[in-house]
Amino acid sequence: MRRYIQHLPLILLLAMIASAAMLVPAAHALVQGDHHIARAFLYSGLLTLLVWVLVAITLSSRARHDNSMLSYLLSLFGAYIFLPVILAIPFHAALRDTSFLNAWFEMVSSLTTTGATLFDDPNRLSDTLHLWRALVGWLGGFLMWVAASAILAPLNLGGFEVTASAEPGQGGEQMDSFDHVDASQRLVRSTLHLFPIYAGLTLALWTLLQILGDAPLVAFCHAMSTMSTSGISPIGGVQNASSALAGEMVIFLFLLFALSRMTFSADTITTARQSILLDPEFRVGVLIVLGVPTLLFLRHWISAFDVALVQGGWTALRALWGGLFTVLSFLSTTGFESIDWADTRDWSGLGTPGLILLGLSLTGGGVATTAGGVKLLRVYALYLHGLREMNRLVHPSSIAGSRGKSRRIRRKGAFIAWIFFMLFALSLTAVTLVFAALGASFEDAIVLSISALSTTGPLLTAAAETPIHLSQFGPTAKVVFAATMVLGRLETLAIIALFNPEFWRR
Repeated sequence: MRRYIQHLPLILLLAMIASAAMLVPAAHALVQGDHHIARAFLYSGLLTLLVWVLVAITLSSRARHDNSMLSYLLSLFGAYIFLPVILAIPFHAALRDTSFLNAWFEMVSSLTTTGATLFDDPNRLSDTLHLWRALVGWLGGFLMWVAASAILAPLNLGGFEVTASAEPGQGGEQMDSFDHVDASQRLVRSTLHLFPIYAGLTLALWTLLQILGDAPLVAFCHAMSTMSTSGISPIGGVQNASSALAGEMVIFLFLLFALSRMTFSADTITTARQSILLDPEFRVGVLIVLGVPTLLFLRHWISAFDVALVQGGWTALRALWGGLFTVLSFLSTTGFESIDWADTRDWSGLGTPGLILLGLSLTGGGVATTAGGVKLLRVYALYLHGLREMNRLVHPSSIAGSRGKSRRIRRKGAFIAWIFFMLFALSLTAVTLVFAALGASFEDAIVLSISALSTTGPLLTAAAETPIHLSQFGPTAKVVFAATMVLGRLETLAIIALFNPEFWRR
């Protein structure tokens, strides 16, 4: 049975999982007594699952499909195009007072772990629909965990190209030992290895948040949103949760898993088994998380002349904590704001530090995590290159040595990282121009582009001087935003790899 399942096309397996997941909100709505929503999810789940089973039976008589890594990359790209259509069917049928385009947009946003929403008022959606959005985001986050290990790492994409010895989109010498390993077997092996970790961490966070006072649904949605870095909340954010400061501290600890894959796994071929404290991604992330709030905190005495200098010690600590939590949240592209973020802004004298949040989201978290953005490993590669160039200015004849902290970065790693930065900048420029042409102001166009490319939906309300409401945009702008979210989730290099001539020659 397992061998038969792993030989099915990846996109068909994902469609089956999406259909089966609809039974969870169906059961929740039934318990809540909302029979209309229960029927919408139950009928949609059973009917679509029946269709996929029939398709699987039909394909069983055909020859074995292509199991190459690039074919799985194509299936992953197709999943972000095809799956939201399936996931939007019960959402649209349950809500009834919105268009199918809006339902599709919500599912693209959730599946890419962006968390942007067209429904600014959380009360507009029922508890079951909030659960569905968070569940789709959670599944989307796990999809990236598995895809990074089984698809992107062997192809040297998704940030692995910085440390690999082959060109992006191709296997190198490290892949020689895997030549006889079927791609589907790697996918199954990664799934079986990572799912207990992912589900266990989510269950642990859910339990802790309930102990601290959150309602079960709120705690469950926040736990899934934290692990998937989607930032989806049924109450408008963790700042409105009953767990308050204690809940934020617990979420803060689990957000650290988005800084480096070394925090939860070392199953990729480009990751050596070493202490987390020696991992460059984690160290750079911690440096940013500690450095930015410290600068905001010190600005109270340096530049905030209009703020009273006499403040209580508790107020100072709350302001510092608000900066720590919010910086880590946006660096991991989750987008939760601390309950004390307003105190941080007042303490530092900054009304709306939107540029700081935009910069953090652009930087992003660790490679092969659920975080979006440029990724910390690429930033670290460019830092090492810049440091080496500065040393050469002082000592032109010096020879670079091999130090422990730079062993993961290959000789051309900075060059590949710089190429990605340029592709990211070109994508940002193009998307900004499109949004400006569709009627958005320059500032709003910048925020919209960064929010979509970095998969950080809460930037729309946190970074702009006035919150940006996506519901006010037309259908064209919504489609552009959705396409940009897919581009930001898969990254430009991965999409370019699909144009590899070897792939199409086969």
